[in-house]
Amino acid sequence: MKKLSFLLFFTSILTFGQTDQRIYDIINEVSADRIKKDIKTLTEFGTRNTFSDTISNTRGIGAARRWIKSEFESISKNCNNCLNVFYQKDLVTKKGNRRVPHDAWIVNVVAVQKGTKFPNRYIIMSGDIDSRASNTMDFKTDAPGANDNASGMAGTIEAARVLSKYKFESSIIYVGLSGEEQGLFGGAGLARYAKKKGWNIIGVLNNDMIGNITGVDGVIDNRTFRIFSEPVPANETERQLRARRFYGGEVDGISRQLARYTHKMTKTYMPEMNPMMIYRLDRFGRGGHHRPFNDLGFAGIRIMEAHENYTQQHQDIRVENGIKYGDTFEHVNFDYAKKLTAVNAITMANLAAAPPAPKNVGIGGIVEASAKLQWDKVEGAVGYKIYWRDTTSPTWDNSRYVGDVSRFILDGIVIDNYFFGVAAVGKDGHESVVVFPSKIVRKW
Repeated sequence: MKKLSFLLFFTSILTFGQTDQRIYDIINEVSADRIKKDIKTLTEFGTRNTFSDTISNTRGIGAARRWIKSEFESISKNCNNCLNVFYQKDLVTKKGNRRVPHDAWIVNVVAVQKGTKFPNRYIIMSGDIDSRASNTMDFKTDAPGANDNASGMAGTIEAARVLSKYKFESSIIYVGLSGEEQGLFGGAGLARYAKKKGWNIIGVLNNDMIGNITGVDGVIDNRTFRIFSEPVPANETERQLRARRFYGGEVDGISRQLARYTHKMTKTYMPEMNPMMIYRLDRFGRGGHHRPFNDLGFAGIRIMEAHENYTQQHQDIRVENGIKYGDTFEHVNFDYAKKLTAVNAITMANLAAAPPAPKNVGIGGIVEASAKLQWDKVEGAVGYKIYWRDTTSPTWDNSRYVGDVSRFILDGIVIDNYFFGVAAVGKDGHESVVVFPSKIVRKW
């Protein structure tokens, strides 16, 4: 009996401690050359300003979005029509919008790869279609937008090429969003659409500028990138806010857990990369297309380069005092864009292969020498893993696989000294995001 117990224990260590070779395959399949080609194509539309030409086949945002849609459709054809490709649009008007020069349709290009087991669970990767010149109201001046944000859009298309070759239990959405520069209109429209359709969005990976390695600060770095995430949901209740004063969780909202998940996947499968978790919704005082999803209670993060060059953002193409201004093709590092595309791809692949996260996670053990956790089991999980960390640590540093149970006691670990969470584990070892306890268990 002891030998059998040890064998089962050893098997569980192997099953839930190994990495998945398919994830390494996905990393290797991402192509810098294809990303380069797509960025070049996007810059050649002249300007992709949200309010630019929609009729021409060679210039303006209309031509750009039709090309993006055709790329998604071509990818779908190569995977036996595995993608559902469509436009999602909303009308914005000049009235009440100071950055809107005229009424226009904000058109997003959406490609949905349906999951085999949980088709209504969605992981979203987004890039922005639109670009801008120095004046965001100027929709006629050339604005190639090579890094901001042809890089994120090209990365999203490339992720679709790679991941469409695989099947996942949950659904993945690849989307080009419009209207980012004028007020995050595209993201807001798709977030409302998702809410209306009842989509269970478990994560949004917003890619905005993933191709620059030479910063205005003088740093050249092709390994570091930033992951922005808000600390707690924007739509939390007053009761949840009050509870944090006594139980903690100021940095443990669903978007922050998604950021930690991305960080963990990167350190596991791409250890040469240096992911920086930035404890802020976005850059100081600025915004990105994950925010509208956050506003409606969905988990969302921004993935982007670590060192920006402001002479190449939101600038008319010109030379001034010996400085070349403009977001042009020659400034993009395609190998770096490949790496950040791979970061997205492996995060989505792991999430889409994992079971749903455990529900109704509760914690107890007040004034005791042990921490007690319980949760509701979820479909597809073969076991669960408890995580804990020092209250000052940004990452989940300690874990224990506890098997197919719905409650567990961590003897000798005092609840006062750590933060805790629970993840569901699938048959191939893929894990859900970690869920921070949402209730206190007083009776065990």
